[in-house]
Amino acid sequence: MDNLIKDKKILVVDDEEDLLKLLYTVFTKEGFRKIYTAETGQKGLELFENVKPDIILLDIMLPDKEGYEICKKIRETSTVPILFLSAKSEEVDKILGFALGGDDYVTKPFSPKEVAYRVKAHLRRSSMHENNEDKEISFGPFLVNNEKMEVRKNGEILDLKPKELRLFLYMASHPNQILSKEKICDEVWGEEYIGFDNTIMVHIRRLREKIEDNPSKPKFIINVKGLGYKLIVKDE
Repeated sequence: MDNLIKDKKILVVDDEEDLLKLLYTVFTKEGFRKIYTAETGQKGLELFENVKPDIILLDIMLPDKEGYEICKKIRETSTVPILFLSAKSEEVDKILGFALGGDDYVTKPFSPKEVAYRVKAHLRRSSMHENNEDKEISFGPFLVNNEKMEVRKNGEILDLKPKELRLFLYMASHPNQILSKEKICDEVWGEEYIGFDNTIMVHIRRLREKIEDNPSKPKFIINVKGLGYKLIVKDE
């Protein structure tokens, strides 16, 4: 893990100078060496383009742009993990953050140590996906390319949102296995399951609309009542 930390680039976008300094200090003590900070959304986007960070910590209330807007912009081209930092603690704010492509949501005030732990956890998951030996998974009409982060159906690239893509890639890596909502939430969202039931169901429904011939009668992603979901790759 030490080598992973040393080589990974963190981008923190927040307008609180003291918070930026605190996080910079904590990350440095934890072994990170490539830490970039921005106090405005515009500078954050510029650093994103120039630095190509491995993970982003993003404040929602910025002086020039909302963090939600920046997240949407980043999600047009990247699946880099995004952790929202916000004083907004309402459930609706968290749901919106995840719906727009966020991977985690940390409410201010927070423990810098906890944030560092969450960053390491997300980087570990990203590294596991990058090192997946099965670069391509083919089944039925689908061709899943983990390296290119794309899914094709009958040769056509599916227009999947980043979270839908990560959800399908995760399920494709565990074919014919019952995946509990708790496990899906932990592996795809990097969060505890509590409060995520509706979020997961919404993403499953949207994914079905894009991959199934008849979403109301799915034959690929099926619901196993009381247990979770299963991606059918072949007859068992």
